[in-house]
Amino acid sequence: MIRLLLVDDHDAVRESVRVVLEREPDIKVLGEAGEGETALARVLELVPDMVLTDISMPGFDGIELTQRIMKANPGVKVLALSTHRGQYFVEQMLAVGAQGYVNKTAGREELLRAIRTVAAGKRYLCKEVVAMLRKSPAGEGAQVKLGWREIEVLKKLALGETTSATAESLYIPLGIVEVHQRNIMRKLDLHDPAGLTQYAVRNGLISL
Repeated sequence: MIRLLLVDDHDAVRESVRVVLEREPDIKVLGEAGEGETALARVLELVPDMVLTDISMPGFDGIELTQRIMKANPGVKVLALSTHRGQYFVEQMLAVGAQGYVNKTAGREELLRAIRTVAAGKRYLCKEVVAMLRKSPAGEGAQVKLGWREIEVLKKLALGETTSATAESLYIPLGIVEVHQRNIMRKLDLHDPAGLTQYAVRNGLISL
């Protein structure tokens, strides 16, 4: 069961999304909030598995909300549901810890796919966001800068896997994964998981 908190400052949006989610046997909407401070209080009170949040809201926005959630309880997953398609908002949400980004124009099936993907510990970006990232200037090819094992580690981390999950799936020690992660970030001059995702998308290493 995916226990979810719905955050949006428009009542009509929350109502329509709730109607969609409550039809699903594996999703339970624990509660709602219309602005950042209330949302953070509900997260601390209810401890949901996931927060589905808009970005533009009264008080502090979805970016700051995500940042505060990650500080208070990093085990809670955050999926952005927003009308903003600009690179700044996507990069900021991913940088502060969001696991996914879906446009509000997404259909029911894509929204549900995004929720289940993020709940499973993977990263999800809607097709509009992926297209936008691919249009961004790409760096040098990953195959030139990285070894084959580093590329495998990069793919796993870019999809949102933890270092421990990556070690398990690739059958290598956790310490080796952490060394690869540091080397990848140093070689590519990247400094956070969001950068890994953007690099992997731009260079065609992953599809989301």
